[in-house]
Amino acid sequence: MLSGNPIGFEFRRTVTSGIISAKNRTIKIEETDKSSYMTDLIQTDATINPGNSGGPLIYPNGEVLGINTVKISSAEGIGFAVPINIIKPIIESFKIAEDFEEATIGIYAYDKEVIPYLNGGSNVSFNKGIYVAQITKNGPADGTELREGDIINSIDNVALNTMNDLRQYIYTKRPKDEVTLKITRGKINKEIKLVLGKK
Repeated sequence: MLSGNPIGFEFRRTVTSGIISAKNRTIKIEETDKSSYMTDLIQTDATINPGNSGGPLIYPNGEVLGINTVKISSAEGIGFAVPINIIKPIIESFKIAEDFEEATIGIYAYDKEVIPYLNGGSNVSFNKGIYVAQITKNGPADGTELREGDIINSIDNVALNTMNDLRQYIYTKRPKDEVTLKITRGKINKEIKLVLGKK
């Protein structure tokens, strides 16, 4: 089921029911001539309208599965939610510190499932980890030993296989915290330390 305030406050506390079609979906987002990908999403056919985003996707027993985030505008009944495990560290931060400052490494990286959609993706092959597609200019990773094309295998010894693994860990950290990345570059393995920035 999905809950929220579609089309504004007038229809507050609207609840719709739906079927979860799949987990770990990847979708392409087009914004101002730039493309990015959202990964590891929960797909549902529950109705999502403006105002529902940010509302919970819930089991009938009240357990929250995810936070409704986006829908496919060219089709009806195809919406996506971010899994709740990604959101939990944010909730904990508000409970403890009454705020949340999102930390960042300063990269665009992708799961192996996204690689075939990227330009030149056919030349990239790896079994685990996440692929560094771009390093943000003047971001925390810029000027470190991390390079575009690297595969990040772990952060502080936490294994990474999806972008959600990375997000879930980063959301437990704060800007200015230091982290250690273990990366693979071809046949070379390296450890890289960097200080997180504020997103």
